[in-house]
Amino acid sequence: TLSERILFYTGKIHEIHEVRGKDGVGAVMDSMDLEREKGITIQSAATYAMWGDHNINLIDTPGHVDFTIEVERALRVLDGAILVLCSVSGVQSQSITVDRQMKRYKVPRIAFINKMDRSGANYDRVAAQLKEKLGHHAVKLQYPIGAEDRFQGLIDLISMKANYFDGESGENVREEAIPADMLDEAKLRRDEMIEGIANVDDELGEAFLMDPGSITEEQLRAAVRRATIALKMTPVMCGS
Repeated sequence: TLSERILFYTGKIHEIHEVRGKDGVGAVMDSMDLEREKGITIQSAATYAMWGDHNINLIDTPGHVDFTIEVERALRVLDGAILVLCSVSGVQSQSITVDRQMKRYKVPRIAFINKMDRSGANYDRVAAQLKEKLGHHAVKLQYPIGAEDRFQGLIDLISMKANYFDGESGENVREEAIPADMLDEAKLRRDEMIEGIANVDDELGEAFLMDPGSITEEQLRAAVRRATIALKMTPVMCGS
């Protein structure tokens, strides 16, 4: 589902299909008939997409435990990975297996907490599980505006802006000021995020000790990148 959406929002494909194959078309990345029928990935599939000036090579790997060797094959060649977690069920047994493989091949990763619009969605709980069950230094870069059926958008804690997604498939991104009733919480979370990054990145740590108020957006982005590539932290994001 995630790779299907990446392809749609980068303009590679022009309509969204459901992975379960309810509409008889199925996801672009599921080329085998069996995959479309079952709604799971069996064989890894590669494609690429352009986002701004960046060419992203994407490998969609199976999530099912029986096809875990396919994940191994893909991890050997990757520069980075997205660990997809469900906001309701959190870290599952297969997440633990895949995480172990990523550690073995030293693949930097970001965690994406999906299905924020489902009932029982809990972003903070799943982020906490990353720490407890997988031993990651998880740092939340976003703060969801509402959850379950009240999930409306995201607050980007680095730029301190609220993002809303309009249009039929959310393709029109609207950037606005953070709602007044959420501003205090967002500031607290931003401080928590900066502290989390400063703990594992020396350069930001120094700036943090000198004057936490003067830290710029560029410094934060650079520090997140450095610490993630060095496998010292896992940035956590979310969406639906």
